[in-house]
Amino acid sequence: MVVTGGGGGIGSALARRLAEEGTRAVVVADRDMAKAQEVAEEFGGLAVEFDAGRESGVRSLIEQAVEANGQIDIFISNAGVPGGGGGPIETPDETWDEAWRVNVMAHVWAARALLPPMLERGEGYLINTASAAGLLTQVSSVGYSVTKHAAVALAEWLAIEYGDAGISISCICPQGVRTPMLEMAMDEPAGAAALRAGGVIEPEEVADAVVAGIDEERLLILPHEEVARFMALKGSDPPRWIAGMRKLVRNARAAAE
Repeated sequence: MVVTGGGGGIGSALARRLAEEGTRAVVVADRDMAKAQEVAEEFGGLAVEFDAGRESGVRSLIEQAVEANGQIDIFISNAGVPGGGGGPIETPDETWDEAWRVNVMAHVWAARALLPPMLERGEGYLINTASAAGLLTQVSSVGYSVTKHAAVALAEWLAIEYGDAGISISCICPQGVRTPMLEMAMDEPAGAAALRAGGVIEPEEVADAVVAGIDEERLLILPHEEVARFMALKGSDPPRWIAGMRKLVRNARAAAE
């Protein structure tokens, strides 16, 4: 099993929990090699320095994991970036480019490399971390919202196309999780209000939800139960949903003035 972004936050919690579950040969990949090593040493895993923003980085990780442990049964593409703050006016092209490469294309590149051997075996599990922002909206960051929507769409497409061929697909969509990325989002009043709507949980709670989701081979893994209800409202009454989100933004920003 491979976990990218495994040096901290949700990634390290996933690596630890799945190692506890007896998952074979856990590989912890992160751009911060020291953090990856620290996590991997806890359970005798392999640490790999990893660049999620380059296809060559994704392929190199997969090659190292296969060389060390043999075939990859489960690949958790978890690395992500905030995508900058604000809307299209404030977000420069460089930030869009990084968000697109890490939050979307890293999943595409992993699938491109892993699907051929998985299809040949007739089994395999691809798990991508997106966000509740990919199902709803993160009002403080258009780049994060758009790329996480794309990550959810990719997972859905893969599940439809390859589910009958023995490939399992899951997409992890948490809302507020106590990580360094969350602390950055909390700096903007409207973004903070939206994230607090479902409560802030710990990375270990996300790991618990992922283990349950893997057992059921669930496409959407929702650590926050509220997200399913928000999705139902958004789908059944879009104007009401948009009006409610506008009100949340207005109230949060007025309170911060």
